[in-house]
Amino acid sequence: MPPGGDFQQIKRDNKKLVIIVLSIVTVLLLGLAVWGLVGYIAQKTDVDKRISDAVASARKEQADSDEEKFAAREKEPFRTFAGPDDFGHLSFNYSKTWSVYVAREITSGGTYEAYLNPISVPPMSNTTQYALRVTIETKDYDKVIAGYESLVKKGDLESSAVVENGNNGTRLDGSFTKDIRGAAVIFKIRDKTATIRTDANTFLSDFEKLIKTINFNQ
Repeated sequence: MPPGGDFQQIKRDNKKLVIIVLSIVTVLLLGLAVWGLVGYIAQKTDVDKRISDAVASARKEQADSDEEKFAAREKEPFRTFAGPDDFGHLSFNYSKTWSVYVAREITSGGTYEAYLNPISVPPMSNTTQYALRVTIETKDYDKVIAGYESLVKKGDLESSAVVENGNNGTRLDGSFTKDIRGAAVIFKIRDKTATIRTDANTFLSDFEKLIKTINFNQ
């Protein structure tokens, strides 16, 4: 083979080597590009899902907030409850969405009982949970408080002093019976005793607002 033939052969071999190397590099670059694209798509999908979840969560929070505000507006303006004049004219503000049922009206002594509940008041029962029970009885204040002492000692009820609009009384929180768990405030009204109680923790926020408006004639 002429000397020039070796040079041509080397040149062709080098060209093949370059083509092979370029092919390998191209395949590697293509693989890296595909890997990067797959990673980008996966990451973008994850980011999009996070954004979608965040938007859905924000919308739910806004909807819940709007619903709470609507429910609160529906309860306003408040109505005023007024008990018998002979029993101290106990009064307080309550939600306009609640109904009132007077179970025992006072004509000649005895006990006054009224029940309040959203929309309608269920039939009378010791186990039924009412938004509010109002009892005014011709009974000594200390004796009424003493009636809860056993539950306080057992730890079912927690007793504390309460002052609302300058009126001193006793507050009870916890389980009154196995069916009734809520809170009550008890006040001395002249020679009578008034107990205002909610039968379920569901109504506690309404109860807290309500007792701040309690008034009666001393």
